Amino acid sequence: MRKLLFVCTAAGSVALLSGCATSGSVSKGDKQFARGQYELAIPLYQADVAKGRNAAISNFRIGEAYRLSNRVELAEPFYKAALDGGVKNADAGFRYAEALKANGKYDEAATQFASYATNGGNRTLAARADTESKNAAASKEVSGMKNKYDVMPVDALNSAGSDFGGTTMGTGGDFVFTSNREGKKYLGNGENFNDLYAIKFDNAATMTGGTVRKLEGPFNTENKHEASATYTPDGKTMVFARSNDGSKKGFLSVDLWISYNKGGVWSEPVLANINDRTADDFAPVFAPDGTTLYFASSRKGGQGGNDLYKATLGPNGRFSPAENLGESINTAGNDNFPGVAPDGTLYFSSDGRPGLGKLDLFMVKAGKPVNLGADVNSTADDFAPIPMADNTGMFSSNRAGGKGSDDEYMFKKKPFKLVTFYADGTVLERDSKAGTTTPVAGALVTFTGPNGQPQTATSDASGKFSLKLDSVSTYTLRAERPGDFTARGSVSTVGRKPSQDQLPNLTNDIQIPVSLTLEKIILAKAIEVKDIFYDYNKYNIRPDAAIRLDTLVQTLVDNPKISIELSSHTDSRGKDAYNLKLSQQRAEAAVAYIVSKGVAKSRITAKGYGETRPVVPNAKTEAEYQRNRRTEFKVTKVAK
Repeated sequence: MRKLLFVCTAAGSVALLSGCATSGSVSKGDKQFARGQYELAIPLYQADVAKGRNAAISNFRIGEAYRLSNRVELAEPFYKAALDGGVKNADAGFRYAEALKANGKYDEAATQFASYATNGGNRTLAARADTESKNAAASKEVSGMKNKYDVMPVDALNSAGSDFGGTTMGTGGDFVFTSNREGKKYLGNGENFNDLYAIKFDNAATMTGGTVRKLEGPFNTENKHEASATYTPDGKTMVFARSNDGSKKGFLSVDLWISYNKGGVWSEPVLANINDRTADDFAPVFAPDGTTLYFASSRKGGQGGNDLYKATLGPNGRFSPAENLGESINTAGNDNFPGVAPDGTLYFSSDGRPGLGKLDLFMVKAGKPVNLGADVNSTADDFAPIPMADNTGMFSSNRAGGKGSDDEYMFKKKPFKLVTFYADGTVLERDSKAGTTTPVAGALVTFTGPNGQPQTATSDASGKFSLKLDSVSTYTLRAERPGDFTARGSVSTVGRKPSQDQLPNLTNDIQIPVSLTLEKIILAKAIEVKDIFYDYNKYNIRPDAAIRLDTLVQTLVDNPKISIELSSHTDSRGKDAYNLKLSQQRAEAAVAYIVSKGVAKSRITAKGYGETRPVVPNAKTEAEYQRNRRTEFKVTKVAK
């Protein structure tokens, strides 16, 4: 990826060399490096290392050659060898940390950046290193962040060369993009110069079919990079980036050029009035309004590295002064390649925020950049976003697996998969006298959800019922049938929704099993109310006994047609008459408590049996005595 799209000037490369100069003659590698011909410089430096000639410096310059030709991930072993060899360069530790981050070694990069922040020799880079250390540490979290995008290559555009960026030539026009698939070799990285290409897709919606051609008009040159064309919606005005030719003559930076279509003929491009002649200005893109132009620039006065700017195109063909987008968007790193969605949402690429390695794609939400996540971004350069409607778009990447050094990819937000919950219910009836549990038909099941509105269902011949449930909701269930005690239960969808990756279809039905067991009412059958305890020689209702009696209150409320006898029993210790009196007092106290909860007194009778009806005759152990000390109820009547 041509991050800056320019051929380094001799002056700039000499300045880089001077930072690590030592006594002795300039090597052959230095000469190529100074010309910005990094691809030629690398083997010459490698030969110096093999001969033991200034090995530390030569390794560092190999690393720099890779970094300056945007292959910093290849620089890691050379920076390390330079540091291990004691290279005398103030930037080396920072550059090594950058290479570690580019290779996804986040922990090592964070440690190296932190060390440089404390001990680094370049004050400017040391100030950045603390932030970079935090970014690298946070990158682990980003690497696990999935935002549910599908990513696929755009085969109609990709070649063995570098293919990136793109736009339509006005509304409904051909697609124009950048490629170096043919042409003269650029010795900075061994690839060809970039030119502008166009294609008319057979199917514009899917970006398939069509034949790629060189863009017609006065735009492409043999020995300069041309890239990142953008058009006004009417297709009459075009802005693009063009580099210098690597010589000391002419323009020594990347600049924005503008051309106009008059009568079907494009005018000779001229420099736009928003360029900074001492800096690189590139990656222009018009917003949907056709007058606001976003672009990237390395000019002074920004946050650092490349920053994003915007300017307004006036009716006279001149732009308003460029406005920096500010620190909420720009960082001390490189923020570039803006893209604007039809709704005005800004996208861009950056290596100055937590990301997966080199450049990552971001979109601005509520004024804050948000990383598009690990299903779009990679440890490679991901850049040049082209956002389209309906959560789709394109971007470029030099990730592994492509056809060339940079390839075009389409991203599309995965459709949100829907989930509908249902209660998969069964109503059973237990007959304790017969010792059977069987499914029953005709039971009325009432669901009450968070809104308090009841819904009903009726069990079928096999005891089954089904009811639709809301997400993140808890329901109470009540099943009733003549001749049975009402049964209660609950069902919840809270925490039940699978992740989007686990759902197989666009619409998914999830059945939650739930069963309700009715107890057949048998007249005069004693049913124990568990854990009703009294203090020794007392009959008042303790708080723990009240909790248990509340279940009996609920039974009476749920079954309004039944009348019961509530009985209290003691063990055999103590005098018979005393036990009989105490058990009656306890039964009456329990009944009084139940009545206080709103149950009609006429439906419940208190009866104390003392020690006359033991469960365990001739009890001898404390456990046996405890079983005999119990509270029971039995149904005495069922109203019609």
